[in-house]
Amino acid sequence: MRESRLERYFRQEVVQRGGWTIKLTGTKGIPDRLVMMPGGVVVFVELKTDKGRLSKIQKAVIAKLSGLGCNVEVLYGKDQVDEWFATVS
Repeated sequence: MRESRLERYFRQEVVQRGGWTIKLTGTKGIPDRLVMMPGGVVVFVELKTDKGRLSKIQKAVIAKLSGLGCNVEVLYGKDQVDEWFATVS
């Protein structure tokens, strides 16, 4: 599954489960999406294909966000997306 299709699938699943997601752009390395789910779950999500890899800047930004106490998830492919939803829904 291409990353654009994975992102569309992810967005649809968030909305279907009563959540809200914002596409983040403008800062190099920032995760793809900020996701707010029912129950107060707020998480930055980086989506990758099954074989995708994080760039150095993405790794640095994720480390910075995690160090600030932010929840950050990197999800590889549809299976991990579905697994993640099973834990937050």
